[in-house]
Amino acid sequence: MVNNSISQDSVQLNLIFSALSDSTRRAMLLKLADKEQSIADLSAPFNISKSAVTKHVKVLENAGLLRRTIHGRVHHCRLAVDPLHTASDWMAFYQKFWNSKLDALDSYLTSSEKDKP
Repeated sequence: MVNNSISQDSVQLNLIFSALSDSTRRAMLLKLADKEQSIADLSAPFNISKSAVTKHVKVLENAGLLRRTIHGRVHHCRLAVDPLHTASDWMAFYQKFWNSKLDALDSYLTSSEKDKP
C-alpha cells in the first residue's frame, strides 16, 4: 500500500507542475513576485477574457502558488513561495542523481582513455 504522505506529495507536485506548464500562469507569477496585485492589474498585459483570467488564477490558487484576499469587490493576489520550494527540492534530488551518474561516466571514460595504448 502507498504511504499517504507520498501520495499527497505526488498530488501536490502534479498540481504545481501543471500550473507552471502554462506560460500565462508563469507570467502571472512573475508579476506577483514584484508585489501583490488585483486580478484586474494581474490580467492587464494579457489579451484574454475575464473568465480565462479567473481560470488561470484558480489553477494557481489550487496549486498553492497564489493566495487571494477579497477587499470589497476587489480580489488581491499574492505569490505563495512554499510550493515553489517543494518543486525545487524535488528537482534538486534528480539533479544530484544525474550529476553523480555523469560524474561516474566521466570517471569511467577518463580511466578508459588512460588504459589505451
